[in-house]
Amino acid sequence: MRILGIDPGSAVTGYGVIEARGGRLRHVAHGTLVPPRGAALPARLAALHAALRDVIGDHAPVGVVVEQVFVAASPRSALVLGQARGVALAAAASAGLPVFEYGPRTIKLAVTGSGAAAKAEVQRMVEALLALDARPVPDAADALAAAICHLRAAALPPGAARGRARGRGRRAGRFALRLA
Repeated sequence: MRILGIDPGSAVTGYGVIEARGGRLRHVAHGTLVPPRGAALPARLAALHAALRDVIGDHAPVGVVVEQVFVAASPRSALVLGQARGVALAAAASAGLPVFEYGPRTIKLAVTGSGAAAKAEVQRMVEALLALDARPVPDAADALAAAICHLRAAALPPGAARGRARGRGRRAGRFALRLA
């Protein structure tokens, strides 16, 4: 099962692709998408959408995990972050992929054992869990962590984990990958 994790941002969006095979996680790809700096917001969002569509096309995930919005420092920051999240959701939906959402604390807890872990700890744990040769940059590490969180939740028995999932117009109340 191949999952794409996305850590949305208007300046930098991290992505990470991992697979689960036989109970083991395998790193496929990760990186960051950086829209043209200095461009108007609509142009940056369009560039982000095109780049995410390319990542989806290149790696053929069966689902996408997008980190939920956290409380931003200012209303403007929250609005811009929400727009970047919307682009990520639209890119996944336009590819016909189910979208799963987890909060930052849930993702950190699944990867580090602490919902209050610092970014550096998330980076170290992602590097260790996926046996990477180098530590991923924070945005890519967060995206990989989101994908790890989802695959770990999907491996639990039905009813053992609760969360929010969206896909193909229906809501799933429990983590059960409903992929067609």
